Amino acid sequence: MSRHTFEDKLKAIDLYLNKRNSYRETAKLISATKSDIIKWVALYQKHGEKGLQPTYTNYSVKFKMDVLTYMEKTGASIREASYVFNIPSYSTVAKWKRIFEEQGKDGLFPKKRSRPKMKKKPTKNLDTDKTNEELLKENEYLRMEIAYLKKLNGLSSSIKGIKEREKAQIVFELRHEYKVVDLIKVAKIARSTYYYWTKAFKGPDKYKEVKQLIKHIFHEHQGRYGYRRITLELGRLGYSINHKTVYRLMKELGLKSLVRLKKYRSYRGKTGRIAPNILKRDFEASKPNEKWVTDITEFHLFGEKLYLSPILDLFNGEIVSYHIDKRPVFSLVTTMLNEAFNHLQVGERPILHSDQGWHYQMTKYQHLLKENNITQSMSRKGNCFDNAVIENFFGLLKSELLYLQEFESMEHFQQELERYIVYYNHKRIKVKLKGLTPVEYRIQSSFAA
Repeated sequence: MSRHTFEDKLKAIDLYLNKRNSYRETAKLISATKSDIIKWVALYQKHGEKGLQPTYTNYSVKFKMDVLTYMEKTGASIREASYVFNIPSYSTVAKWKRIFEEQGKDGLFPKKRSRPKMKKKPTKNLDTDKTNEELLKENEYLRMEIAYLKKLNGLSSSIKGIKEREKAQIVFELRHEYKVVDLIKVAKIARSTYYYWTKAFKGPDKYKEVKQLIKHIFHEHQGRYGYRRITLELGRLGYSINHKTVYRLMKELGLKSLVRLKKYRSYRGKTGRIAPNILKRDFEASKPNEKWVTDITEFHLFGEKLYLSPILDLFNGEIVSYHIDKRPVFSLVTTMLNEAFNHLQVGERPILHSDQGWHYQMTKYQHLLKENNITQSMSRKGNCFDNAVIENFFGLLKSELLYLQEFESMEHFQQELERYIVYYNHKRIKVKLKGLTPVEYRIQSSFAA
């Protein structure tokens, strides 16, 4: 329980918002930490006094998924998500995220608690009265139970999630080693249930063609697609299949998408004039070339370095232009800009948002933007979340290319990097874009307009 009362929190809010004390000054006056004050202010601004009251609740699986989906879509941190959804401890959200990454949605269901069993009084060892044949039978039965449980644990991390079909499948696989009549007792399924599924196993596989397509899509995209995108891709090919079925089939085939790695973060310091934060984390755009974001990322391979500077359109996530160089020189940005200018139509005046990197503070850079009617916007000092979308793209790029493939040289990596950007724009579908690629979504929007 927090050592600070509700009144303490209200006093802190008043000191910070009304009396204009800093976070640090307020923390000192209340005998709290700076992070406490930041948290209370964020909760108060989002939820009012209700956000400062202690909450005691059991969160539903839907609520947990809403929180995780919000983080995925907006790039919000664990702390930010806990403020938005009024969750007292951000460690709770961190736990949900870890469980979801390791076990999927099934892991978010609450575990049933059972009373500890009373210890029975020790009984006399009766094994001495058993015959050798009875002991052998017991040993065989125990071996059968262990064999069954090993296969069962291999199917799911939650025994509760195992269905009768999967239990029957295990019995079917072990039928040559042990008696079926004993196996179905261990599996706790009816004899008729087992024979129903046995007949289904021996019959033709109605998903044979779909499984081949799933494998083809998975390997074509080099393991980058999970069951959601594969479901959308199947829909584009004319196969209407529920996403849960696709998830089950992928599980049977042993196919699993890559786990997303942590996002790249950086701050490069102050060297020139800082532009205001006009974007203010409003990452939604109503048309192409309305809001652009940019940044630079570094790759380190074979003792060499390579730098990528792209511009991403917030309307559809498309990479509008990019430039690659072996050094982070100023031309890395200007070459990218000149290519981006060619995409602008008459009357288009986009916002171009970046961090406070030295490239973007240069007078020549700012003059180029002004000449082409582009409004400059910058993140606040050291705040990577102000440019979360481009950071998210870099994380995606590194997890789907850099950490996935093997490269022969830096030149080979650069070729694959350029190929990936083409793939990202033209072939990689997005759930957010209703199953379309960035380029397809832009073209469709132009027809609708």
